[in-house]
Amino acid sequence: MDNSKILSHATAHAVAFLKDLAHRDVGATATAGELRDGLERSLPQVGAPAEQVLDELVHDVEGGLLASTGPRFFGWVTGGALPVALAADWLTSTWDQNAALYASSPAEATIEEVTGGWLKELLGLPPQASFAFVTGGQMANATALAAARHRLLRNRDWNVETKGLSGAPPLRVLTSEARHGSINRAVRLIGLGTDAIEPLACDDKGGIELKSLEAALHTSPSRPTVVCLQAGELNTGAFDKFREACAIAHAAHAWVHVDGAIGLWAAASEAYRHLTDGVELADSWTADGHKWLNVPYDCGFVFVADVAAHQAVFAEPTSYTSGFSDARSQMDWNPEWSRRGRAVPVYAAIRALGRSGIAEIVERNCVQAARLVTEIGNLPGAEILAEPIINQGLVRFHAPNGDHDAHTDRVIARIQSDGVAWFGRVTWHGKRAMRISVSNWRTTDADIDQTVASVKAALAHCNWVQG
Repeated sequence: MDNSKILSHATAHAVAFLKDLAHRDVGATATAGELRDGLERSLPQVGAPAEQVLDELVHDVEGGLLASTGPRFFGWVTGGALPVALAADWLTSTWDQNAALYASSPAEATIEEVTGGWLKELLGLPPQASFAFVTGGQMANATALAAARHRLLRNRDWNVETKGLSGAPPLRVLTSEARHGSINRAVRLIGLGTDAIEPLACDDKGGIELKSLEAALHTSPSRPTVVCLQAGELNTGAFDKFREACAIAHAAHAWVHVDGAIGLWAAASEAYRHLTDGVELADSWTADGHKWLNVPYDCGFVFVADVAAHQAVFAEPTSYTSGFSDARSQMDWNPEWSRRGRAVPVYAAIRALGRSGIAEIVERNCVQAARLVTEIGNLPGAEILAEPIINQGLVRFHAPNGDHDAHTDRVIARIQSDGVAWFGRVTWHGKRAMRISVSNWRTTDADIDQTVASVKAALAHCNWVQG
């Protein structure tokens, strides 16, 4: 098979998709049935030509691809792959290295080591902290909480890696009632169970009330405890008071974890760095690369101040992986053994942007989010529920007949079907709302103008139908 021919063929399809990205419908246009009709074939008994496979694949998935990497996707916190990061990701696939050990790819191991140091500096974290590259915030949270589990139980003379959890002192997790669902899943994944979670009362933006945290810690002072804080709440972008919360938690010998999938990137910007004041005092942190750094999926980061606790969870020396004691083996720090070189596109993105370029994206997106929330919220029949602290905000639409929840869902559906922009929906404080997230490097002021016009038209249509 001619590698250059098929790769050139794939490149042509990729370039065509990217060229049309700003002009295609942002949402999917095909139904599940239509996608199955195109893709569902009998198991091939004989292979087809590679060019034919690619051509038919591109044709059959066309209506099922969201323009989520484009400039007007505001539904979830989704970045759009920077060209240099995408290109580096292509090289990562081409090199096809197993980035598990230094021995299996010295180059990718070194790239990961260098990039981990850059990330700690960018995010304002302790330089001595350990780190790992994982699939995203979900596995980053699970990794951090596993390290917390190790240390808290070790401090009570229990080795959870050898004994398991049966008979271990029960742990608890104090966290926001407005936490991200990945915290629940992480607690389940590491065997604690969601019954271990004790939700803490929050203010009207979603930040933990310090009095609530203090009272909960005093309730069971001897119980091993993890306190989960947030840098960038999912709906409002709220930040917890890290300096004060860490002091309270550490006085009670609790482990402090910061879920910073979105908001930890604020540390890269002088304009927003104040929101992360004291975050470096925590014990572990997470962030996503496929959000504000705008690298391709899947890419997340976890950092742990207690290096020994982090490594104790995952290190598994074998006779066939030993012999490189002076080099960092990636598998000692993350849940995977076989894995792709996720650090390569991150390395390329940071080199191409620099701190100033990353800060520019963060600051521009925050301004754009504020514009979207304000201008949509000022439309007749619209209401602002949460103004952005960073790049997240909420609006709601009032129905002529009084059923505001159903009307809000109808307006969102109409916006999505128009194809100009895409927003998600959420229930917040008992009210249905449209969630606005801006985290794409491609988004321009013209995209904001176009989006507001689309929302205005959709709202007018739905009001006319209801009226």
